[in-house]
Amino acid sequence: MPAINVNPTRMELTRLKGRLKTAVRGHKLLKDKRDELMKQFLDVVRENRALRKKVEDALMEAYGSFTVASALMSGEMLEQSLLYPKQSVELDMSFQNIMSVNVPVYHFKTKSEDPGEVYPYGFATTSGELDDAVDSMASVFQDMLKLAEIEKTSQLLAEEIEKTRRRVNALEYVKIPQMQEAIKYISMKLDENERATTIRLMKVKDMLLKEAIEERQEETRRAIEASGGHLGQAEEI
Repeated sequence: MPAINVNPTRMELTRLKGRLKTAVRGHKLLKDKRDELMKQFLDVVRENRALRKKVEDALMEAYGSFTVASALMSGEMLEQSLLYPKQSVELDMSFQNIMSVNVPVYHFKTKSEDPGEVYPYGFATTSGELDDAVDSMASVFQDMLKLAEIEKTSQLLAEEIEKTRRRVNALEYVKIPQMQEAIKYISMKLDENERATTIRLMKVKDMLLKEAIEERQEETRRAIEASGGHLGQAEEI
């Protein structure tokens, strides 16, 4: 018996063959999608690895400059220098479709194009190390935003790869084998029924032939008996 309940009819056989054809085609498309997603994912991972190293190195440099600046300046003066930023940032987000996966794309823009606006303090009371730290943070900010975009993209692609992989496995190891088994079962049942019908027809034919032969023999016997009676009457005359 197959794993799924089916009626062994020709209509069900035709329906299952159509479903099997669709499932095989869908399985191939999903495998192609999974392979392309893996290719895109590996490209994103490589880009993420290189960009993360760049961001980490830039942040280490910025933190080092801040550490030196905090050692040369008092805590109150450092806090007051960075309390009121002059520059503002506008962030827009759109989406890009990668193999039916909508991944975010961030667009970064500062309010002012003047690079000097990044320093929210006067240069008379601050150290040069603080300038280096602020400049390093300003330069790495866009890379950090790009890194966030790439990491979110890799996360979404990984989730889609996992879903696609489960669907491919479900079709390959469950659905398609079940339908193939059901088609085989129905075909065997139909062949068995056809053989049984053929045997019944042959038996009916044999019975009809036997009855016809017996009727012919009976008619011959009656004809002989009738002929014998007429001959007897003729002899008596």
